[in-house]
Amino acid sequence: MLTAESEHSNAGMNSKKQGFATRAIHVGQEADAETGAITVPIYATSTYVQQEIGKHKGYEYARVSNPTRTRLEENLASLEGGVASRVFASGMAAINALCTMYKSGDHVVCGDNLYGGVPRLFNQILAGYGIEFSYVDTSHARNVQRAIRKSTRMVYVETPTNPLMTLSDLHAISDICRSKKVDLVVDNTFMSPYFQRPIAQGADMVVHSTTKFLNGHSDGLGGVVVCTRHEQAEQLGFIQKAAGAILSPFECWLVLRGVKTLAVRMEQHDRNGRAVAEFLSRHKKVQKVFYPGLPDHPQYTLAQKQMTGFGSMITFETGSLANANKMLRKVSICSLGESLGGVETLISHPATMTHAALGEKGRKEIGITDGMVRISVGVEDVEDIIADLDQALAAI
Repeated sequence: MLTAESEHSNAGMNSKKQGFATRAIHVGQEADAETGAITVPIYATSTYVQQEIGKHKGYEYARVSNPTRTRLEENLASLEGGVASRVFASGMAAINALCTMYKSGDHVVCGDNLYGGVPRLFNQILAGYGIEFSYVDTSHARNVQRAIRKSTRMVYVETPTNPLMTLSDLHAISDICRSKKVDLVVDNTFMSPYFQRPIAQGADMVVHSTTKFLNGHSDGLGGVVVCTRHEQAEQLGFIQKAAGAILSPFECWLVLRGVKTLAVRMEQHDRNGRAVAEFLSRHKKVQKVFYPGLPDHPQYTLAQKQMTGFGSMITFETGSLANANKMLRKVSICSLGESLGGVETLISHPATMTHAALGEKGRKEIGITDGMVRISVGVEDVEDIIADLDQALAAI
């Protein structure tokens, strides 16, 4: 019978020298001890029978812990190189839980180009509880250093950024944070741990929307915080218990299933992403392409140093809202919709979708235009993706 998280810790420790794909398939994904099932079971239970008062086998109530969730948390910690992780009901729930580790009067330095839901959470909800937020261009580490105050407790960075694909130098920023005794938290959703390891570059915690590449199939919501210190995991575990925004056993199972193919999916995403970016960079109807894998990207050298692949997230400029609308109405293989990281190619309009909450002024301040289109390149035959984009761009 599965008992507690510690039952699998030895397997996790012994796996540290194994390759990424091996860990993705095996860490936390060991055969079920009772039945031998090769796939982790979905423990769809709300409570657990206890042998007597005060004695139990590690699980008491599903909000506190669940065996399927335990397995996923072990797996994701291994992939990011952390000591533990805690999963939540969505990416935003994970970020909210992370922020509740801080208190009124604490100050947070954030990147000025984040997924639109993040500043909405920070400015419209958490600021009301006394946490202060400052937004700077984190692509220049000196901006982070200048923004840090005596009350600063966290620097929150998204790299590459959504949707402008701007990078932040994690080594440089982590050195600053360490010298100031400030936590560095990195959103690694776009690259996944397959192409980028923020903890190895000095991050204190890493967050993901597991909805995206980790799940990979556009069929579940979730979020995770990966920790480098056990006290972080303990605090987040208490937040899971007290606040209750946990990831359900079924959603945990979906991510465990998706992670098994993460390595092969990311390789195909990357190959397709590079090909699509090159196509768009040569297309006469496209004014500019934002992709760190193109040599003309201003941080191409940093991308080569900091990441082991360039991924499949691309933003490009069509010139106007009218042009973007004409093009997006014509796509067929590329599906118009929010989100990213699925096996299918998803295409979106940041100004009216992911970053609508910023307002026109807020988008203009960080360089998001009405003509921008963001594409999450899937794993279909790349020739078909390119042909679809080509015929859609002809409508402009």
